[in-house]
Amino acid sequence: MGDMTAPSRPSPAATPSGDAARRAGKRVLLAAPRGYCAGVDRAVIAVEKALEQYGAPIYVRHEIVHNKYVVKTLEKKGAIFVEETAEVPEGSIVMFSAHGVAPVVHREAADRRLATIDATCPLVTKVHKEAVRFADEDYDILLIGHDGHEEVIGTSGEAPDHITLVDGPDDVANVEVRDESKVVWLSQTTLSVDETMETVGALKEKFPQLISPPSDDICYATQNRQIAVKQMGADADLVIVVGSKNSSNSVRLVEVALGAGAGASHLVDGADEIDEAWLDGVSTVGVTSGASVPEILVEGVLEWLAQRGFEDVEIVKAAEESITFSLPKELRRDLRAEAAALSEK
Repeated sequence: MGDMTAPSRPSPAATPSGDAARRAGKRVLLAAPRGYCAGVDRAVIAVEKALEQYGAPIYVRHEIVHNKYVVKTLEKKGAIFVEETAEVPEGSIVMFSAHGVAPVVHREAADRRLATIDATCPLVTKVHKEAVRFADEDYDILLIGHDGHEEVIGTSGEAPDHITLVDGPDDVANVEVRDESKVVWLSQTTLSVDETMETVGALKEKFPQLISPPSDDICYATQNRQIAVKQMGADADLVIVVGSKNSSNSVRLVEVALGAGAGASHLVDGADEIDEAWLDGVSTVGVTSGASVPEILVEGVLEWLAQRGFEDVEIVKAAEESITFSLPKELRRDLRAEAAALSEK
């Protein structure tokens, strides 16, 4: 899909076993799956397709995904990222990021006569719909998530009078509800699975009748990437997580690696942020990337490591991922119309 997904060199093949690497003393454990999830892939392609279809500029409310490289690359192509809807000139096109927005943002866009393209991840949209449904049934909704995160702001905006944010297990003591027989929990999609379940456990102790959402809110990609890191963590002296500091799921991967027994773990945007001192006494390096990270950045880290003797790469495979999401409906509609017009010529 263009610059952000094309690796700079062929992806490393898995070694038949780790024996040769261990004999050499230096090896890399490369997590699979890693990097782009279906929601991120969809959102980034949506910006690129919108630029091709309508021309620059395309305004995007908040970072389309939480990754510096992706944002800068799209800016070079003509995307303009803004924090608030009021910054978008009246009558322009605005795209909503993969993290989702509250209903008030849609109203703001309508007031400014903006053409909107909603690139909210379908898995986030699912949580929004759950919030609306439980609010309509007059439940108190305990939303597990991080205060201030864009996804949490969007979900909370769907039912502000019914939602209470629970920011981790330590926050449970502060939670109050109207009726303990009508309480449900939902969660931000990019959390640590283990910490979320710890929070749920504490909530259930306090509210024994607490019910769970119909299906797990934490997205499949977040879970798969955490499972892969758990599998490599105990064998790694160092785990390098490629991702930006404002990426919740990337930050969680560092925590999961340390919890799984990694000697150390660091979050970097790319190879240029790696400190060579981290390799002192290290023979096994784990490498993974957050769900908003293009593979080209992982390739850069692997090349940096190979130049320092870490040439043997062993794949740690946790799951197969085949999920894809169609482009936002507004964009699909216009692309279809253009294709139809061209076919009639």
